[in-house]
Amino acid sequence: MKNPGSDIPGSDRLTYLALGDSYTIGESVLVNDRWPVQLAGLLRQININVTDPDIIACTGWTTAELQDAISKSDNQKKYNLVSLLIGVNNQYRGQPLPIYRTEFRGLLQTAIAFADGKAGHVVVLSIPDWGYSPFAQGRDKAMISKEIDQFNAIAQDECQRANVAFINITPTTRQFTGNTEFVSDDLHYSGLHMRRWAEQALPIIKPLLAP
Repeated sequence: MKNPGSDIPGSDRLTYLALGDSYTIGESVLVNDRWPVQLAGLLRQININVTDPDIIACTGWTTAELQDAISKSDNQKKYNLVSLLIGVNNQYRGQPLPIYRTEFRGLLQTAIAFADGKAGHVVVLSIPDWGYSPFAQGRDKAMISKEIDQFNAIAQDECQRANVAFINITPTTRQFTGNTEFVSDDLHYSGLHMRRWAEQALPIIKPLLAP
């Protein structure tokens, strides 16, 4: 799934690939409100000349489904920046943590390969806590948060092992309870809220891409 205009023949602009699920594709929001697209815009504002991202993401994907989609895409390009945000559907479906670790580790290596072997040009965002969304009403929110933390701990550990930056946006997603401006539907986040993710990622990514 690729955003129009992300491939500019003859351009020296930096390239960006975003991998993930509904939180990356921006379920229920406009293309320009997706957090990776907002991130690219913020980078251009500080004179880092990056394209809008190519995106491989879909609502509902687990780690295994994302890896399968990447393989089927036959994308052979190399990128200056690769982001990864994946795991909420593993948690939602009750998949075992060891499976997530193995599959997430594989996705990290895939992301690094897309970055031409440069682990320093890959960033991972933590899993948002959907337990604070309207969709979670009547569910065990404490258990959801506990499980999200467990999945995030694995992701952070694997990032440390691979020398990949891990950006913890989960606390931000636990602050939007009751604010309808922060949701696009009962489960997903608005462009206004996802801008916070992009702003949080910006100072981490800036030195990776700055000349």
